[in-house]
Amino acid sequence: MTPQLAVIGLVVDDMAKTLAFYRRLGLSIPAAADSEPHVAAALPGGLQIMWDTVSTIRSFDPAWTPPTGSPRTGLAFQCPTPADVDRLYRELISFGHKEPWDAFWGQRYAVLHDPDGTGVDLFCPLEN
Repeated sequence: MTPQLAVIGLVVDDMAKTLAFYRRLGLSIPAAADSEPHVAAALPGGLQIMWDTVSTIRSFDPAWTPPTGSPRTGLAFQCPTPADVDRLYRELISFGHKEPWDAFWGQRYAVLHDPDGTGVDLFCPLEN
């Protein structure tokens, strides 16, 4: 199976303020999510959008700094198995990377960068 674009990720300074903005655009996000460090919402067509606070990102990448002059976005591709996360990671590490790990939110996760420096993540649920 070919990896599929599944998630658009945004890093936020103020979760409540950001979620209020996206609620205004029609996304259904529970009010209780305002105080969470990681929030996801379904988009039409099967995609998801997710938001992570700066502190959440720094919990697994302490050297992360906000970009300047560019948007804070990332792409994430869902893989069929945790082994595929590792395999694709090995194929693409020459572009820049963060080693795969089992994330606290229940996924095998790896962070890569495309040739232009855009973050591209690979993931798969740990429990299939």
